[in-house]
Amino acid sequence: MLPNLPIAVLFDMDGLLVDSEPEWLAAEEEIANSLGITWQEKDQVHCLGGPLRKVGEYLATLAGLAVEAGAELEQRLITMMVDRVTQGVNPMPGAMELLAELKAAGIPIAVVSASPRRLVDAALRGAGLSGFDTIVAGDEVSRTKPFPDPYLEAARRLGASAGECVVLEDSKTGVAAGLASGAMVVAIPHLVPIIPAHRLRVHNSLLEISLDYLTSCFTN
Repeated sequence: MLPNLPIAVLFDMDGLLVDSEPEWLAAEEEIANSLGITWQEKDQVHCLGGPLRKVGEYLATLAGLAVEAGAELEQRLITMMVDRVTQGVNPMPGAMELLAELKAAGIPIAVVSASPRRLVDAALRGAGLSGFDTIVAGDEVSRTKPFPDPYLEAARRLGASAGECVVLEDSKTGVAAGLASGAMVVAIPHLVPIIPAHRLRVHNSLLEISLDYLTSCFTN
């Protein structure tokens, strides 16, 4: 690897690589309606980035159910999402181009998601995205985002330290996980604004991100 190149690039999935947030909204609305409650954008914003346990418990609370009912609602949501993305989902603009550029340059790439593995696999297949060197799903670590564990695990699998990696995220929860791991983080915000900070850059789209740009994260 040439000096100053990132050792690996670690991608969030929902809303970053895969345009699945509209599907999440539709699934959450359907479950909320079945519970006799209304799901609004502020509710989606509250749950953005997971973990999914939080979404299930939030739905249960809104419906006046015991918090323990959230586990069943979480599983319903996952099943609905697997069904939806299996039918096809779009990659985010610029995702395929950036992945192709990194692969051509020999940069290891990983997907790091708070979603369970069965949903991650279904979403990536549905979006036509493949060729990742490793995938870390939310049910494969003891603590998922906003804890750094999934990003630390991805870096470990790729033979790197997190500080040698760039994390790309779209939510505050994911950004918190990336920063806590020690990685450089590039945020492409979705729904909720993210403010640039030390080791955190912010852009509007993956179309603005290239290997040259990611390299500049380590040289500027």
